[in-house]
Amino acid sequence: MKENSIITGFHAHVYYDTDTHDLASRIREGLGAKFEVKLGRWHDQPIGPHPKSMYQVAFSTNQFTQVVPWLMLNREGLDILVHPETGDDVIDHTAHSLWLGNKLELNINFLQRIKPNPS
Repeated sequence: MKENSIITGFHAHVYYDTDTHDLASRIREGLGAKFEVKLGRWHDQPIGPHPKSMYQVAFSTNQFTQVVPWLMLNREGLDILVHPETGDDVIDHTAHSLWLGNKLELNINFLQRIKPNPS
């Protein structure tokens, strides 16, 4: 069994498209006003394993119980991926992930290509 202590933080990826950009902006503003989170850059094109436009929100482990329920209630119909940071991006984005809305198909091959080889 893995211990929760291996989780060093969390990421939420808020997905949007041209028609839902304003909704994503409203969610972003709410997160920034209500929580001490790190708001990542807007990516208006798919990037890395992410199949559509998104921005990342990074938050600490002790914020999970506040940030995730807020996203559940305020996601404006958008799809959001929430995952822990354990040092294994492939597992974190797949087996350890939580989806709010629809589960999008990620480009896991991208993560596998950049995964560091254990020494």
